[in-house]
Amino acid sequence: MCTATGAPSHGRALLPLTRALAGAGHEVTLVSTEAIGSLFTGESAVVHTSMPPLPPPPPSSDGGAPGADTTARFRLRVAQLTGAYVSWILGVLRAVAGEVRPDIILRHGMDLGACLLAEELDVPHIPVPCGFVNMLDPASALPALNELRDSIGLPVKDDPASLYPYGRLDYILSAYSFADLPVPVLAYRRTAPVDMAELPPWVTRLPTGRPLVLASVGTSLPLIRDRSKDGRMPPGITDPATQLRTIIAALSRLDVTAIVATAGIRLDGIEPAPNVHLTDRLPQPLLLECADPLVTHGGYNSVSEAIRTATPMAVLPNFADQPHNARRVQELGLGRHLDDTDPRALADTCQDILHDRTTTARLRAARLAVLGLPDITHAPADLTDITTSRHRHATLTGTP
Repeated sequence: MCTATGAPSHGRALLPLTRALAGAGHEVTLVSTEAIGSLFTGESAVVHTSMPPLPPPPPSSDGGAPGADTTARFRLRVAQLTGAYVSWILGVLRAVAGEVRPDIILRHGMDLGACLLAEELDVPHIPVPCGFVNMLDPASALPALNELRDSIGLPVKDDPASLYPYGRLDYILSAYSFADLPVPVLAYRRTAPVDMAELPPWVTRLPTGRPLVLASVGTSLPLIRDRSKDGRMPPGITDPATQLRTIIAALSRLDVTAIVATAGIRLDGIEPAPNVHLTDRLPQPLLLECADPLVTHGGYNSVSEAIRTATPMAVLPNFADQPHNARRVQELGLGRHLDDTDPRALADTCQDILHDRTTTARLRAARLAVLGLPDITHAPADLTDITTSRHRHATLTGTP
């Protein structure tokens, strides 16, 4: 049983795992939102689109600029995800689990209700790749989780590591980890691309005598804006249209061929230079195979895709784990973390990345390390070992 909520990119991070499990003959049930469930059309998984949507991100304490007060805002996010939202999720998951009787739960990193369900069912649970997991200190969530455990008759836990009793799944190995705290990891080489979309014909006809720049603001921001009652972003989070205007203005200054994925956001009054091509969406993993830099919001899925293709990143973060990921990209020497949102600063950063051989070399090393990971098809056997070892331990000891 798998869970996924949030943006469609969270579903794309899970898709290689569900394919590998189904391909190995396992029955896979996904509990997700409508937006994510549509990605699994035609896949060998039973999909329930009853997962409640994530609550809107909390505003910064001072309503400040994007990326400001990240730590305080993250604490508020943890409080949201360990509050009434957990009870809502738990009710939905119990109903599905009663039908499928799962042996193991692969949960979205922000789905803490699945942890409680797994403890009720006495089955293992493991988070799939997610930026939230990289930032979360389990000790900060333990008191609230223990209150929930006590309220539903589960024994409370003393060890914060009870949030990850079987580690976590990832597509990046420990040497390049984005996690703040050490958590045992099962890392695999993800398949690419995860979707079946093809590049539009106009992309294949673009001039190749200049660097190719790909830019995107991801799928989370448009989703947040679409769910807003008045079409506005929460305080302290930049509207994706504003971010796109900055990107387009920056790339219009450069001698490059640029593609900007707008996620269908209207940009009235924008006249990009002839070298900048706007499109609602396109298969990012495919285009990263030949892109030079990626201008990105810094979502964990986009970052891991760029590492796999050794694509340098100019990270213009906004909220959630994005500032954290941007800092880590720069610390690892895989790109630049951009605080300045002036188009000239972004243009200068892209120009710098294009000529930075040190960053190129570090990315190639990271790519080789990622390509050296076990293929995702090894995951089913490893997860089976976890479930059988768990059952064997319970049988021999008579205890969970």
